[in-house]
Amino acid sequence: MRIGYFNKRIAPLEELSIPLTDRSVFFGDAVYDAVLVINKKPYTLELHLDRLYQSCRLINIEFDMSRELLTNEISRLLDKSDMGSILLYIQVTRGAAPRKHEFPENTKPNLLMFTSPITLCPKDKKASLMTVEDQRFYYCNIKTTNLLPNVIAAQNATANGYTEVLMHRNKRVTEAAHSSILITKNGRLVAPPLDNLILPGITRAILIDLCQKNSIPVDIRPFTLDEAWDADEILLLSTTKLLLRVQEIDRKPAGGKDPEFAQRLRKLMDDDLFERIGEKL
Repeated sequence: MRIGYFNKRIAPLEELSIPLTDRSVFFGDAVYDAVLVINKKPYTLELHLDRLYQSCRLINIEFDMSRELLTNEISRLLDKSDMGSILLYIQVTRGAAPRKHEFPENTKPNLLMFTSPITLCPKDKKASLMTVEDQRFYYCNIKTTNLLPNVIAAQNATANGYTEVLMHRNKRVTEAAHSSILITKNGRLVAPPLDNLILPGITRAILIDLCQKNSIPVDIRPFTLDEAWDADEILLLSTTKLLLRVQEIDRKPAGGKDPEFAQRLRKLMDDDLFERIGEKL
C-alpha cells in the first residue's frame, strides 16, 4: 500500500492532495530525494538528508524544519508503511503562491512524502545502455523536480528495450537518466568528478568510500565514450539498483571483462547495507 504525507498529515496516498498553486506544479520549483527502505529501516538516510538540505540551499528554499523533526516525521510515516522493500520519496517545494516567476515573499515551504513498495533489481541482472547527447540544463548537481529531459531519455531507452541511457556532452560521459555511471580499468574504479553536470549520487559516494577503505584505487576524473567502450566493467549505480554490471551499449557488447572485480564491488555494497541496517537483499 502507498502511504502519503503532506505537511504532517498521513493518509493513503490517493486521499491526499496539494494546492493547485504550489510552485512545484507551475515551475518544478522543488527538490526531492528518494531512500531505499527495507523492513522499515532506511538505508543511508542521513546522506540523503544531507543532499536534500543542500539542494534546498542551492535554490534558496528556506526549509527550516530541523533534521530531528524531519527524521521523526519520516519515522511516523514508515511506522504506517509496509514491510519489505519500499521507496521513501521526500519532496520540499517552495510553497503555494499566485503564479509568478520570481520567488514569492513570506511563503512557507511544503513537505510531501510517500512510501511505495518496490521490486529491486536482481543482483545478476545485466544492464544495457543507449547513448544519447546530454540535453539537460546546467544545474544537474541539484536534485530538483525539473526532470523532463530525464523522463524523455528514460522513456526512449525503455521503449527501445534498454535498461538506461548513457548521457554524454561532447563525448564526455556524465550519467544516466536516473543512475550514476562509473567504469573500472585495470583494477581501478573511475568516477567522473562532481560538478554542475553530475548529480552527487549517494550510491556512488558509498562505493567510492568503500573502495578507499578497502585499498581499491579510485580515480576521480572525466572519462569519454571511447573509454567507456574500452572499460573492463561499466557500472550502473542508484538507490534501487545499488550496483549493476552493463553488458552492452547501443546493442554492442561492452564491459564484462572483469567479473571478479565487479562482484567484489557488489559484495562491498551488500555488506555495507547489512552493517548499516541489518538487512540483506
